[in-house]
Amino acid sequence: MPDQSHSRPPLDPQCQAVLDAAAAAGGFAFEKPDHRAIRAGYGATTAAFAPPTPDLARVQDMSVPANGDDPAIPIRIYHPVGVESLAPVVMFFHGGGWVLGDIESHDAICRILAVRSDAIVVSVDYRLAPEHLFPAAPDDCERATRFIAANAADFGIDPNRMALAGDSAGGNLAAVTARRLRDSGDGAGLVLQVLTYPATDFTAEGGSLVENGSGYMLTKATMDQFRSLYLADEAAWRDPDASPLLADDLAGLPAALVQVAGYDPLRDEGLAYAMKLREAGVATKVVAYPSMIHGFLRMGRLVNMAQVGLDDMAAALRAAFRKPDQAAHDDGPSVVVGEGT
Repeated sequence: MPDQSHSRPPLDPQCQAVLDAAAAAGGFAFEKPDHRAIRAGYGATTAAFAPPTPDLARVQDMSVPANGDDPAIPIRIYHPVGVESLAPVVMFFHGGGWVLGDIESHDAICRILAVRSDAIVVSVDYRLAPEHLFPAAPDDCERATRFIAANAADFGIDPNRMALAGDSAGGNLAAVTARRLRDSGDGAGLVLQVLTYPATDFTAEGGSLVENGSGYMLTKATMDQFRSLYLADEAAWRDPDASPLLADDLAGLPAALVQVAGYDPLRDEGLAYAMKLREAGVATKVVAYPSMIHGFLRMGRLVNMAQVGLDDMAAALRAAFRKPDQAAHDDGPSVVVGEGT
């Protein structure tokens, strides 16, 4: 897989405008020293970033029931207009460094994705750190996915056409959930994992973490802060449920679409995970957006390429749901530049 660091075009002017506006307003939310202040700043960007969204048949808020010591998990279910009686489903895990974000911060993405992928989307409001340390987040994502699969008929869902998707921390959680279900023998219904600029290795150093480590909204210092808030100790950095790149065996996982941004500190982690998936025999397509920054998919009101990224996600999902045995099959180059499909 080629090194993207020396072939990327200049930063997209619309991304630059977002960075300039943040600087003029006093700096990026991610630069705040306290996670509560970062949360407030991150939440405040939602209205500015979110584009208009299409009409849906209905949107349903409910919870995965509590189970013993495991609390109820809020979820939001998006039903597009005209969806078939047994529809495919996308389990969506939001980004935010395992510390930020919620159903509302990614509501626009889920609405658009439901319509463009012709699928029901279930957004999972998993527990956040530092109030709930690892592995609370992956535990919630796995339990929510199992709940939907077990009750698929009640939601009009085809349990044999399920996909996992997430951005950033959510991409990490999608990768971890896919492997957990494979390991338990319960992943047969998964046809695709969509990993959008995922974090895959808490032990990573150098490369894009340095090259893009400051000045592009998400910083290496912020990633270090999130790591300290999410994981109890350094030993947890190497747990495959925290760092999926460090898992011994990725064979037998569902096909994957991996999306990476050229000006993202996490770019190299996404590329490395895609390469390891391919080496394990997993059908994997990589789409790169060389002029983009981390988090661009949430910026559809301000950054046109966000719509391209969503189109690429939706196209991969539609193809996987049509032909699950050929999901994300890719005989082309190792990295495709995002152009919309």
